[in-house]
Amino acid sequence: MTKAPTILQVIPWLDSGGVERGTVDIAASITAAGGRALVAAEPGRLVPELEAAGGQLLPLRGKSKNPFTILYSNARAIEQMIRSEGVDLVHARSRAPAWSALIAARRTGVPFVTTYHGAYSQKGRLKAFYNSVMAKGDIVIANSHYTARLVIGRNPDAENRTMTIHRGVDMAQFDSSKVTPERIEALSSRWKLDRRPVIILPSRLTRWKGQSFILPVMGALKKAMGPAFQLLLIGDEQGREAYVAELDRLIANHDLADCVKRVGHCSDMPAAYALASMVIVPSQDAETFGRSAAEALAMGKPTLVGDLGAQPEVVAAPMDVAQEQWIASVIRHDDQAAWQQAIAQTLVMPEEQIQEIAPYARRLIDACFSLKSMGQQTLNVYDRLLGCKLAD
Repeated sequence: MTKAPTILQVIPWLDSGGVERGTVDIAASITAAGGRALVAAEPGRLVPELEAAGGQLLPLRGKSKNPFTILYSNARAIEQMIRSEGVDLVHARSRAPAWSALIAARRTGVPFVTTYHGAYSQKGRLKAFYNSVMAKGDIVIANSHYTARLVIGRNPDAENRTMTIHRGVDMAQFDSSKVTPERIEALSSRWKLDRRPVIILPSRLTRWKGQSFILPVMGALKKAMGPAFQLLLIGDEQGREAYVAELDRLIANHDLADCVKRVGHCSDMPAAYALASMVIVPSQDAETFGRSAAEALAMGKPTLVGDLGAQPEVVAAPMDVAQEQWIASVIRHDDQAAWQQAIAQTLVMPEEQIQEIAPYARRLIDACFSLKSMGQQTLNVYDRLLGCKLAD
């Protein structure tokens, strides 16, 4: 292929979240390499960032799970996009719009790539069939080794088409040396923080992310050592009013009103990590990557994660650091006593140890989980299927 290719990514909604962020990141990689980046989705808060990266949004009813919309309306809409925009390759990142994209790609004869972002519940044959579209790509990208094993276990025929490309952290954005004191102070003031150590749990408010699990742990920790910490639950409610009400009851029942704050969405996560003494990700179900843990280590912050899914592979100590010196730990996800002990120990971790090991943590993320690495590997996939030269 001699012309710069046009790549169409397809997702439900261009709003907050790992899938959406990855879509914008890859759009930036495409345009930086001279290609054209299109995204078919419902508009959301990341549209300005997509456009700033040189990408273009093509509106699509991507959130719909209505079979008629998926198989007919959206499939026809994507087919029309492919033909009118001269799309060379379609890259789908979510199940419902992936079915539409698969139909459109097959009708037009363009290559079809999928990225498997989630573990996806697979209860029953119908759900297994619905999920199977994510393994139908000419190349199937798994966002971790854990996810790759999951894909191949469910879809043995996809083994030779499946490859791992870890999610990428923007190392320029998540760089503690570039976060100004003014940005940190602005967040601290908005959230009305005091001088106690700050623990952050950066995840949308949903049960499997572990907020309701960790609050009793923090209650026990307060009884053991007093109100010597501030825990921030950072993340969107996303309409889960009943769960949010449950979290508020747990905060009250465990006498945590002076220690825990729900602060909602944060648009300056590097500053949030910078003001933190520790980052915890107590997920109660498998994470298929572990973006928050990777970002936290890029910022040189002590990080505690659960033992499910891909998080252990993200925070594993590099070969040149002794495990007892490493600033990340994997905790059994459902062991409240172990979480309490690990948090208590991390709160008293010597600052000298953190400062000594932080550069190793950043180097690990840069080498294995950086945005540049993810972008180059994804462009290599496009090059392989199209015969172009987007990658360096």
